[in-house]
Amino acid sequence: MMKTNAIRLIWICLFTFFISITIWTYAVSVDLLGLFGGIPGTENLANPKSELASEVYTSDGVLLGKYFKENRSPTQFNELSPNLLKALFATEDVRFEQHSGIDMKGTLAILWYMIRFDRRGSSTITQQLAKNLFSTRSELYEGSLSSIPGIRTVIIKTKEWITAVRLEKTYTKQEILTMYLNTVNFGSNAFGIKTAARTFFNTTPENLNVEQSAILVGVLKAPTLYSPIYNPKRALIRRNTVLEQMAKYDYLTEAEAESLKNRPIDIGKYKVENHNEGFGTYFRAELKKDLLKFCKERGYDLYADGLKIYTTIDSRMQMYAEMAVDSHMRYQQAVFFKYWKGRNPWVDEKGEEIKDFIKTAAKRTSLFQAYKEQYNGNEDSAIIAFKRPLKTSLFSWNGGKDTLISPWDSIAYTKYFLHTGLMSMDPFSGNIKAWVGGINYKYFKYDHVRQGKRQPGSSFKPIVYATAMDNGFTPCTEMVDAPTTFYNEETNTYWTPKNSDGKYSGERMTLRKAMAQSINSVAAQVMKKLGAERVVEYAKKLGIESPLDPVPALCLGSSDVSVFELVSAYSTFVAGGTWTKPYYIVKIQDKNGNQLASFNPEKKEVISEETAYMMVHMLMGATKERNGTALGLHRLGKTLVGNEVGGKTGTTSNYSDGWFIGITKQLVTGIWVGGEDRSIHFRSFQLGQGSKMALPIWSYYMDKVYADTRLGITKGPFKKPENLSVDLSCMGRTPVGGAEDSSGIQKVNESGRNNLDD
Repeated sequence: MMKTNAIRLIWICLFTFFISITIWTYAVSVDLLGLFGGIPGTENLANPKSELASEVYTSDGVLLGKYFKENRSPTQFNELSPNLLKALFATEDVRFEQHSGIDMKGTLAILWYMIRFDRRGSSTITQQLAKNLFSTRSELYEGSLSSIPGIRTVIIKTKEWITAVRLEKTYTKQEILTMYLNTVNFGSNAFGIKTAARTFFNTTPENLNVEQSAILVGVLKAPTLYSPIYNPKRALIRRNTVLEQMAKYDYLTEAEAESLKNRPIDIGKYKVENHNEGFGTYFRAELKKDLLKFCKERGYDLYADGLKIYTTIDSRMQMYAEMAVDSHMRYQQAVFFKYWKGRNPWVDEKGEEIKDFIKTAAKRTSLFQAYKEQYNGNEDSAIIAFKRPLKTSLFSWNGGKDTLISPWDSIAYTKYFLHTGLMSMDPFSGNIKAWVGGINYKYFKYDHVRQGKRQPGSSFKPIVYATAMDNGFTPCTEMVDAPTTFYNEETNTYWTPKNSDGKYSGERMTLRKAMAQSINSVAAQVMKKLGAERVVEYAKKLGIESPLDPVPALCLGSSDVSVFELVSAYSTFVAGGTWTKPYYIVKIQDKNGNQLASFNPEKKEVISEETAYMMVHMLMGATKERNGTALGLHRLGKTLVGNEVGGKTGTTSNYSDGWFIGITKQLVTGIWVGGEDRSIHFRSFQLGQGSKMALPIWSYYMDKVYADTRLGITKGPFKKPENLSVDLSCMGRTPVGGAEDSSGIQKVNESGRNNLDD
């Protein structure tokens, strides 16, 4: 009788238990009376959303960079290494293929595992996926009972069980594994297995070996605690635990596991992906501005929706451009340091050090403003705080250096560095092929291709001469190298631009020769005959969008422009008079490959084909005429061999800006070099001219481009119009006259602001 009663009691208890579990599960699933909080619904399960990085690709299919909050890129099941799956099953869920979301054997054996100190977790992979995908432990799904500690844990576990079962009904095992490995956090800013494989081992998920797989699976338990970078000893122990589990479940032999356990952890190719590193950092920063605008208009999240952006940048040409910048700027900086050794380079027009230069720069920083606010507006106290040493990472050409330095001294240190901007463009298609906005994006965020604008010096002269060529002048038109004076009625002042050497030869020369030698007096005569307003008009046609002052000094580049604008203008000459707006986005797709938008450049015929070719001929003078400003190319590389090359240097009067814009039949490339502030520069024409500051970068870059036959960039002549009516041999030269004397002084509204020369 007692035995029968005992059996009956057991059955009653079991029945009560299962009824209770059923009622509990139902109550949680429907959030009865709001006690338990919500649970992911059918729509959420069918369309789970995890943050995916948006990816930027080059025209040759190379991943240039990403935009992300969580650095995650999706991978497919067939791209997963069997080694990885074995390590995952052995460590996280050995019965994954048998259960339907809940491993009842594992769940009921939790206490037994704890007694045996077994390191296998109790949650299945599907349960972990439910937690990762839907943040089941966040405030979003909390109810009235969630504030009770013990009850809260049971509710969370129940929700994960329910969601896991629903996931198993919605997706295949392969899809669940893939989603799980695409969502997990591996630390080191690596979310998902694809990013983790690249970050820790510079490889892909399908190529992970046993040891690498064991390390990554081991990290999942606690990404920081078991990081092979930050906690290598713990990571080694954890890796070996994974290997032991693999041997335990016959994924490895005991001998194989022991052999691998004796090896040290090898993370020789570890590299964290971030926005400051990789190729095209400045380009990606500028591109982001356009993409954020696009996303705002279309309702996308650039950092989470996994967009794919295809650009015109060529990865190889981008690499060659960055290599050329690196090579020359290292050298140029060494020369600059030597030149200013023992002195500060921030000087005024008289060559005297600018008083309170660092103080003024310091006041512009957000840190100084924060100190000032902290000390109730007291600037003296803020300055004292600003001069206290802090742990800082500083740029150097030998790699970043961590040091203890005050923000005050840090500013003084960084102001010594020269900067640069380079853009290379196909003049016919408008495709930007390379973009280097500075020397190091991590330390200097300012872009010197499009964001930065400086006086172009003589590199603006081709726009003046293009205006002339389109208004009756030819490259063979002659003028005399003699003074030309402008008078300003408003201020009753005169301005006579000087040549770079301060002398006038009195020589009668062609416009081609004058531009090749960058003779300021001839450019001034052309400006006087055309009028500044007409030159501004043509500059706008050629793509200069920056404000231009219609003053005589504009002929020598007195108004600020960008590298982006000048390359656009020069490209019109090569493209036969058709201006093409530089562009860099080809198309944008969503994460599923659906095309959201495609882009084509804006094109306009702005000058005649004949005028355009005359300007190409004029620009070739710099590499062919006696004393041409680009003759240095002959000494620097092989770009001129068997090739037609044109170009124009530019140098401002105080040598703060050095320019070179070079043209070939397929590429137009512009370069600027100078200090962060206009007061920081060489004081010698020999060192500060554009042919020394910027031109070498162009030569190094083009040599590498021509050497890479895969690019299809070849040498050869520029395209010449079939019915060119102008005689470019200058057999019958067209004299226009020399400079005017004082009786023929032109009256202008404003005098030139600066003497700029080359």
